[in-house]
Amino acid sequence: MATNDTLKKEDLEFNRNADVMRLAVSNLNQILSKIYLGGGKDKIAKQHEQGKMTARDRIDYLLDKDKPRFEIGALAGYEMYQEHGGCPSGGVVVVLGYVSGKQCIVVANDATVKAGAWFPITGKKNLRAQEIAMENRIPIIYLVDSAGVYLPMQDEIFPDKEHFGRIFRNNAVMSSRGIPQIAAIMGSCVAGGAYLPIMSDEAMIVDKTGTIFLAGSYLVKAAIGEDVDNETLGGATTHCEISGVTDYKCANDKDCLDRIKRIMSKLGEFPKAGFNRIAPAPPKKDPNEINGIIPDSRDKQYDMYEIIERLVDNGEFDEYKALYGKTIICAYARIDGWAVGIVANQRKVVKTKKGEMQFGGVIYSDSADKAAHFIMNCNQKKIPLVFIQDVTGFMVGSKSEHGGIIKDGAKMVNAMSNSVVPKFTIIVGNSFGAGNYAMCGKAYDPRLIVAWPSAQIAVMGGAQAAKTLLQIETASLKAKGEQITPEREKELFEKIKSRYDKQMSPYYAAARLWIDAIIDPLETRKVISMGIEMANHAPIEKPFNVGVIRT
Repeated sequence: MATNDTLKKEDLEFNRNADVMRLAVSNLNQILSKIYLGGGKDKIAKQHEQGKMTARDRIDYLLDKDKPRFEIGALAGYEMYQEHGGCPSGGVVVVLGYVSGKQCIVVANDATVKAGAWFPITGKKNLRAQEIAMENRIPIIYLVDSAGVYLPMQDEIFPDKEHFGRIFRNNAVMSSRGIPQIAAIMGSCVAGGAYLPIMSDEAMIVDKTGTIFLAGSYLVKAAIGEDVDNETLGGATTHCEISGVTDYKCANDKDCLDRIKRIMSKLGEFPKAGFNRIAPAPPKKDPNEINGIIPDSRDKQYDMYEIIERLVDNGEFDEYKALYGKTIICAYARIDGWAVGIVANQRKVVKTKKGEMQFGGVIYSDSADKAAHFIMNCNQKKIPLVFIQDVTGFMVGSKSEHGGIIKDGAKMVNAMSNSVVPKFTIIVGNSFGAGNYAMCGKAYDPRLIVAWPSAQIAVMGGAQAAKTLLQIETASLKAKGEQITPEREKELFEKIKSRYDKQMSPYYAAARLWIDAIIDPLETRKVISMGIEMANHAPIEKPFNVGVIRT
């Protein structure tokens, strides 16, 4: 494929790659368009008949129209819970956006999905929203309309540390840290869920449609024999005029959302982290060309410099140790004006100073050593880190082991893990094994982690994993006396590989919130910029320290 300034639209491989990526993005948009319907058009119509806006209607009305927004976890629950009728978007919509010019997280229960009941993935997604608010010290707004825990799966959502109760613990922690929390009760709010809005700084309730109580009328009748309707038990009049539980009584959904806008417009300024930003500039090379650069097969090479040049302002970057450790690119650059330190896997086969060839996408000792030093430098200079992942793992074999690959890999993981500057991860291709870890996978607290449709996330590649699993499977069957013919072996291999390939898909990862979103590559700059702006609200409060490192 043509590269650098010779990149041509008439290049056949370029066009084939571009077609594959455009098709993948189109497929993503089709899946999302179905997810955006929540429980379906009939449930949406029913909500409108009740005088209520849907979760997405509410968020769209609340957020500033002239500002960007980024939805987190739209694919949560995708193809999960089919035996329960599914749970589109985890039954809750979470968006990073702006209200009255203030950046914030909005969390809205989707009452069209099982009346907004909490599935296990719903709890995980709500906790992720709160984690983002806490890490970045940005306001969080809850638009509550939920029937509470989904009882058929209560054992997977109720009692553990990262389950439903953690939500209220986080309410208390955020309040103690001065992170603004605003709650609007716009539908049902029952049982333990009633604590969420009331542990927020300010709570409002919509008249005639919002209700909040520890037990609804049916349960009250069963428990103590009292006959009472839900409105009398916990409606807006009760809680605004009698109990004093809520602070504002709102006429309808729009009145409620307008009040939130007015509250947000009066928030004062808080200390910032002080990350460097100048006037933004677009990339020098056309970002649309990214589609033609990423290969149509994950086994093919490409030049990561071509991707970087189409992501950074003016295509300009200052590379660190350019002639050393060439399978990882480390560079200072700007994205939408923000200063960033980029750590990216090079997918081309490269030649070392000694004339040795190194495989692209593999982390060697020299690359790990370089990346560790660069990460330390970025922490010293208070520069946010952007990891661009396309990694198959660390180099194996006697030469690498004798050269101390584990030691150098540990150094990189140590520096990355202890970073005090915010980290952002973009998975553009492979994200395998310890490479996922070293390049700031989900376990290492990136402020945001997203994937392109071309991503794959697993312990190892599908073919390699399937061959390994096949050996185990055939050995087990032979031990039971079954004869394994070549045809039977092929059948087993294809079955195992198909299952493994499905688990490698970015959709599988997004459904389980291992990543925050699958995005169109053209949205990458927006996501990074919004992420750094978000992180800039949280001053760095501890010094950078890597502890013990083997040298």
